[in-house]
Amino acid sequence: MAASPHTLSSRLLTGWGGGCIWYLERRAMRESPCRFLHLLRNVNQQWVTFQHVNFLRRMYVTQLNRSLKQQIKPKPEPAESPFLAKTSLDEAKAEICEMRPLVPSSLSLSRKPSEKALIELEPTSVTEGSIALEKEMKEEKQWKEMKLRADDLPGILARLSKIKLTALVVSTTSAGFALAPAPFDWSCFLLTFVGTGLASCAANSINQFFEVPFDSNMNRTKNRPLVRGQISPLLAVSFATCCAVPGVALLTWGVNPLTGALGLFNIFLYTCCYTPLKRVSIANTWVGAVVGAIPPVMGWTAATGSLDAGACLLGGILYSWQFPHFNALSWGLREDYSRGGYCMMSVTHPALCRRVALRHCLALLAMCAAAPALDVTTWTFPVIALPINLYISYLGFRFYRDADRKSSRKLFFCSLWHLPLLLLLMLTCKRRAGEEGTGAPQS
Repeated sequence: MAASPHTLSSRLLTGWGGGCIWYLERRAMRESPCRFLHLLRNVNQQWVTFQHVNFLRRMYVTQLNRSLKQQIKPKPEPAESPFLAKTSLDEAKAEICEMRPLVPSSLSLSRKPSEKALIELEPTSVTEGSIALEKEMKEEKQWKEMKLRADDLPGILARLSKIKLTALVVSTTSAGFALAPAPFDWSCFLLTFVGTGLASCAANSINQFFEVPFDSNMNRTKNRPLVRGQISPLLAVSFATCCAVPGVALLTWGVNPLTGALGLFNIFLYTCCYTPLKRVSIANTWVGAVVGAIPPVMGWTAATGSLDAGACLLGGILYSWQFPHFNALSWGLREDYSRGGYCMMSVTHPALCRRVALRHCLALLAMCAAAPALDVTTWTFPVIALPINLYISYLGFRFYRDADRKSSRKLFFCSLWHLPLLLLLMLTCKRRAGEEGTGAPQS
């Protein structure tokens, strides 16, 4: 039977010394497992620390060797275009040629600049020119304070009010005034013309004020005055107010209250309904079509003072025309509208975009055929307008079938000349007063 450690100790040593040795052996047997584990943990931590230090040492040596190698190799010359290099070389040669006549003819050949000096001069001038060009490009990319000058203000306000769109609105209003079955009053026409133009400028300015953060993300609208900071938001809102108040006042008290109410309603519809819907729902296209259909109705009501079937027909033609026009335009700008955060049919519902464009191209055929029945034009109008309506319907079908940029571009450019030609044909075939088939005698 094996003896225990304390028994062995008591046999070897007796007395007080044996008791001390027995106590130390017992304590060592109890604490040895804990000390062993603690030792292993310390060794593991030291090993991790050693690995980390070794990794840092290797990284330092690698970076040091790399920097030494880079210092040994000469730095490459900054890349520049051949055109700039050629231009700077030509300038340097021109300067040298200009300096040569200043040298007196009595100088010896040893005092004239050698070919080697000329060769050394050319790279120096090229490097200086490239540095100056890079400095100018950096300055152009930096933020600059935009100062508004009085000479630039008319152009800025014209772009703020979307002068081309305003011209289209005013032209359709004038067409509605001319097509109305009433005597042409020049004073009333001028008041309607100016009032509608001011109302359109106000609506477009407020629209740009609301869409600054979204327009800045689109290539199509990133150069607008408010986006570039060419005009302050306060000045833009003040300009819109100065246009809206006189415009609505001219239409209300200068023409008639019905036309003024339509103008005020159109401003509200464009700024407070159409503009927010562009980022929420595809219904914005239908609301925008209503906005574009109201101006010819305003021209009709300004001439007659009433809202009848002829005004609704004219508004319906403008309503249907805008779908092939805008859907074809937005199809080529899908990436831009998506980047700007706009919810357009061409982005979210491309199949619906093509169907709606074709559907309203065919609707133009039906509404032009209904114009003589509503005593707006003679029966000649549907016949002579049939070719252009069939052509835009054919392009709408091509756009529906192919769904590519080429077909959408053709449809868009066709819509640009289709509407003015259609309105001109309606004016040519307008039913005159006293002709048979009119619903009511004209005064």
